[in-house]
Amino acid sequence: MTKDDIYKKVEKVDGLGGMTVNERLYLTGLMDTFDKAKINDKKLARIILEAIRVDKQSIDKILE
Repeated sequence: MTKDDIYKKVEKVDGLGGMTVNERLYLTGLMDTFDKAKINDKKLARIILEAIRVDKQSIDKILE
């Protein structure tokens, strides 16, 4: 999955700001991709979290 693919999925969902990270991942259809990336590709996992507008401090904690 490319960075453009990720951002296209995110653009289809309105109101991400009021959701939890899991809700954002689920509604964008990125949950499975993120779960795999968190184990095998931290860079891709970070891109996904940035795309769904998770703050840097939270991203760092999630990817520890």
